[in-house]
Amino acid sequence: MTPYPYDRHVAVVAFAQSRHRGAVPELSEAELLLPVLTEALGAAGLAPGEADFTCSASSDYLAGRPFSFTLTLDAVGAWPPVAESHVETDGAWALYEAWVKILTGEADTALVYAHGKPSAGPLRDVLGRQLDPYYVAPLWPDSVALAALQARALIDAGRTDEAQLAAVAARNRTAARANPHVAPRPAPGGGGDAAQYVVAPLRPADCAPADDGAAAVVLAEGATARRMCPRPAWIRGIDHRIEPQALGVRDLTDSPSTRLAARRAGAFDAPVDVAELHAPFSHQEVILRHVLGLADDAAVNPSGGALGANPVMATGLVRIGEAAARVHRGEAGRALAHATSGPCLQHNLVAVLEGEGERP
Repeated sequence: MTPYPYDRHVAVVAFAQSRHRGAVPELSEAELLLPVLTEALGAAGLAPGEADFTCSASSDYLAGRPFSFTLTLDAVGAWPPVAESHVETDGAWALYEAWVKILTGEADTALVYAHGKPSAGPLRDVLGRQLDPYYVAPLWPDSVALAALQARALIDAGRTDEAQLAAVAARNRTAARANPHVAPRPAPGGGGDAAQYVVAPLRPADCAPADDGAAAVVLAEGATARRMCPRPAWIRGIDHRIEPQALGVRDLTDSPSTRLAARRAGAFDAPVDVAELHAPFSHQEVILRHVLGLADDAAVNPSGGALGANPVMATGLVRIGEAAARVHRGEAGRALAHATSGPCLQHNLVAVLEGEGERP
């Protein structure tokens, strides 16, 4: 791994998330967010507004109004004023911005949060607005149709089959049932309809649910992190890369941006105990496991992953939080977290987290 040119170390010291149970029409985004922020800040021993830097993530497209993230600042608190920033993508990228802020000495602590209410609109069509506006978006392919193209390419290449995809989906959803932050939910497709395709070759179980939800992480530097948390999850490396927007120039069966981000983050330097992969579709886990070279004994998505719960705009941040939480509890010495954004694994972020005594 290329060493970062700063003599500072940053750790995840606290993580909280909402209970994911599909649509929550009775709560606004601020109401979803407030208990999550209270839990994360309380775990880190910070009062509201005490963090040196605050960075949030959400989507105006999902909310259906401009600058929608300003409404959730009510949950952060109007006083004292905070140094605040926002990214219009998954919360994992807000964490990246906060990590840079601390790494460069501009802050010692940071609050990162993400939220979304995909129930506010037709999610499949809204995500289609990420496409090239001249050649692809006017055709109105939705997010599941594009994922199905990717899955079909992977099957045709002999890299997987529908039985393997079903096994991936079943393992993630079984793990999610043991996760206290995932509410029990009916079988995808309503039981008897589970055999029907959403878009061939993807069945309901192969596609992530859409949950209204939120998540928050607290980052801290060096001695501050050790004071806040008995076993900080140190971010040993983090990087993100993006692939061309034009789907026709990409190999949809591969993810070179994930591979490059993982290499830059040091993911290949040593085996990991746990990997939390942001794979909204079952075939994408197959691609990511191959690209990241995960060992057969690595625990992949013990939380249930995105197939178990998918708080859109916060799912990638949850992957980092879940990986960090296992380091906090001593269940993992070295963990990998992955987040994605855009169609067919277009933009990918990889983070490597380690416990206090794990660094060589």
